[in-house]
Amino acid sequence: MMRAMFFTMSVFTFTIATIVFASAASVIPLYEEQVKAGKLPPMKERLPLNPYKVDFVSVGKLQGKYGGELRLLMGKAKDLGQITVYTYARLVGYSPDYTIESDIAEAFVVGDGRDFTFKLRKGHRWSDGHPLTSEDFRYYWEDMVKNDLLGKKGIPTQMLVDGKGPTFRVIDELTFRYTWNKPNPAFLPALAAPSPLYIYRPAHYMKQFHARYADKTKLDELVTEKNVRNWGALHTRMQRQRRPENPELPTLQAWKNTTPPPSTRFVFERNPYFHRVDPGGNQLPYIDKLIMSVVSKDVIAAKAGTGEADLQARYLQFSDVPYLKRGEKNNNYTTKLWSLGKGSQIALFPNLNANDEVWRKVLRDVRFRRALSLGINRKEINEVIYFGLAYPSANTVMPQSTLYKSDYSQMWARFDKEKANQFLDEVGLDKRDPDGTRLLPDGRRAEITIETAGESAEETDVLELITDHYREIGLKVYIRSSQRDIFRRRAYAGDTLISVFNGLDNAVATAAMSPKELAPTDQAQLQWPKWGQYASTNTKAGEPIDTDGARVQLQLYNKWMLAQDEQERTTIWHNMLSGYADQVFSIGTVNNSRQPVVISNDLRNVPDDGIYAWEPTAYFGIYKPDTFWFDR
Repeated sequence: MMRAMFFTMSVFTFTIATIVFASAASVIPLYEEQVKAGKLPPMKERLPLNPYKVDFVSVGKLQGKYGGELRLLMGKAKDLGQITVYTYARLVGYSPDYTIESDIAEAFVVGDGRDFTFKLRKGHRWSDGHPLTSEDFRYYWEDMVKNDLLGKKGIPTQMLVDGKGPTFRVIDELTFRYTWNKPNPAFLPALAAPSPLYIYRPAHYMKQFHARYADKTKLDELVTEKNVRNWGALHTRMQRQRRPENPELPTLQAWKNTTPPPSTRFVFERNPYFHRVDPGGNQLPYIDKLIMSVVSKDVIAAKAGTGEADLQARYLQFSDVPYLKRGEKNNNYTTKLWSLGKGSQIALFPNLNANDEVWRKVLRDVRFRRALSLGINRKEINEVIYFGLAYPSANTVMPQSTLYKSDYSQMWARFDKEKANQFLDEVGLDKRDPDGTRLLPDGRRAEITIETAGESAEETDVLELITDHYREIGLKVYIRSSQRDIFRRRAYAGDTLISVFNGLDNAVATAAMSPKELAPTDQAQLQWPKWGQYASTNTKAGEPIDTDGARVQLQLYNKWMLAQDEQERTTIWHNMLSGYADQVFSIGTVNNSRQPVVISNDLRNVPDDGIYAWEPTAYFGIYKPDTFWFDR
């Protein structure tokens, strides 16, 4: 059974205004001289034969004007990768209603959940003008993934089903196919992700760094020049898609980095061959340049409040809102409050792989985790920290998700000290020392160190309240902050008891999206890092699951991977959400909290209300920043 998929519906609201579409402009002002001089083809020749036409009507967008520079502030040079998240050009991507639609691809067809055929847009070009073809996909699969030096990590996990990769076939210059023996429902969501599975590279550019194609003498000279150990390391450095550090690397995104690192100011210039147009046939993006300035993250709120950013959300916290509101009148911006799309603004992750044998046994007892959840006064957290604007909830999907049920958000999430104390007694922590602190079965005081990356004052404030809440049920809490890499390494090694981080990355999920966050599938999952590593490395590292509740979650996830239809996937999702909430594998506080978004008063087509989340919205990406424009 073959089925084509195309989606264009919208689920968010803009201020409706009169929309007038003009005929396609022949020249973008920035390119006028280049076109006249014959250095750049006219717009019509730079576009694919069938460009992606952005739907303006259903979302109330206005046709824009060309020009301008959009200023963004980032806290570190690594944030360069956020630009490819924001700009969000994908082979297939999420539409505003979170269904998957064609983007870079002109069309795709899925057969029986295991056969994926893609057709590219005729005439689509990389940013340097070279045609985008099936060769770019073949190069990635055969010359990178299948190469012993470049493919050391093996086939990406999103392309594995039962440990086996797909068969890849080039059908013609613009058409290619991936086929698995069994369904792979995780494939399309991986392609549409904020940090996507990049299954292509600009082959015409990358071959100069590949031993199969390059002249050996020239390649050796490049290895020496770039001071890397071999041609494989050189190739890896030059091909990075997610973090565009190489200004020479052709791109398919709306803007292309022109600044080599190190730098504190990165300039992204418009891609003259970008494949999207507005309803009038005018090539996008409207804005000429993105300027990304790297400053200390501690001063980003202050700089945004003095009008030094045209669009800013990263590194802004809810506690910054009063300051930001005060600066609006004098600095020509407005502060909008978007919904944060996390399962919990701040969540606790009991480490079920903790090295301490006594604590590990306690943490694996579901009654203890339920006690921890029941012991938190979420209403107080909401009122004190979030001014009552958030929703007290377990770490689960939000009401905006089609999978939401109030049972999931409220399961073991009410404030009930009596029940929490009962559970703690039953677990074996029924004895206390003179100051009221409970004792572990081996006689030690029940002192818990909650570890954090220490990147948020808001997180610190919430933890102070939780410390008070836990003191009332006989648990002594200490807070330990460390740099994020150290924080994660300690959790992975089993040296932490409880970690603090954001809740589910995707709290507006649909049944078609992967439920991998609800099962041990990745080492980065702080509640079961060793089990997640065991699954993600196909049993080569980590530890096998030896707890029934977590084992059931993984079994359900594996069933989802083989599910044949939406109804079956929906049923599995609900079973996983229910099991995750009941077993309290993580402890949520509040969700649907607010993210301040600073928007220049001159910037148009940015939604007043949006969901600011890593997945599926890619922060700003799903709202298509290539359609934003300046009215000056």
